[in-house]
Amino acid sequence: MSGEMMNTKEVAKYLGIHEKQVYALIKSKKIPSTRVTGKWVFPRKLIDEWIESNAQKGLEQARQKSGRIEGALLASGSNDPILDMLQTYMKKTYPEFYIFSSNTGSIDGLKALNTGYTDLAWSHLWDPKTGEYNIPFLSTYLPNIKPAVVNLFHRELGFIVSQKNPFQIRGVEDLTQKGVRLINRQKGSGTRVLLDHHLKRLKIPASKIQGYEREVYTHFEVGLSILSKEADAGIATIAVSKLFGLSFVPITHESFDMILDRSTFFEKGVQAFIEILNSQEFRKRVERLGSYDFKNSGKILYSGK
Repeated sequence: MSGEMMNTKEVAKYLGIHEKQVYALIKSKKIPSTRVTGKWVFPRKLIDEWIESNAQKGLEQARQKSGRIEGALLASGSNDPILDMLQTYMKKTYPEFYIFSSNTGSIDGLKALNTGYTDLAWSHLWDPKTGEYNIPFLSTYLPNIKPAVVNLFHRELGFIVSQKNPFQIRGVEDLTQKGVRLINRQKGSGTRVLLDHHLKRLKIPASKIQGYEREVYTHFEVGLSILSKEADAGIATIAVSKLFGLSFVPITHESFDMILDRSTFFEKGVQAFIEILNSQEFRKRVERLGSYDFKNSGKILYSGK
């Protein structure tokens, strides 16, 4: 870009922080930025003024383990529609706490947690060898921290298709039908890992599936792609199918967990988040979406040895 304007990668390098931290600062409106043709740009002059006026302390924190802004927790990883609802209730009940979350996919969320760019990771990685979620992946992706795994909820994941399921999709093998267009999730997401596992198990090459290379980052985007008839099938939660009035074909009932360093678990913001998750007001709101199981919400599933 021109010397007067920087993109996210350039401003991250300029500030000496990770690009994911830049997005967190954008979300919290802590950095001067503007959107041009769908991309974030940063006037160099305003960035320099921002650094001089109030960012020195923040930048030092950003280079430390969590990179957190005071009163805030940074999160990244998987996506679920009710995470946005949780954060809304959090702001309403505990306005002094914030959670800034980025939809990076489960694997990248764990990597960001390990390198200290986030405080929390949302994950639903399934290990076919053990049948467990997330815990078998800790040694691979979190060698630098002492992780704790906290269950948030269990949810139903499956194919989102148009009403009445015109292609009669019942399983992964049906994605190879002529005319079926898939909308896929990004590499590293738990949903993509699950799909690729079933393709490998059934010995179906990705090249046999039209649209396999088309990627989105959220469940809502999957639902919108089906609703707008840009695609015929995608994998998302049953909540999305209900919100958009689409048909749903179940694949699995999975564990959706929060993963964090053990020292972070006792922070007030984390405890407030778990309290909101278990509140009757929030549960009653989510009941309308159905198929969420909160019996283990807030339970520590793993805390190291």
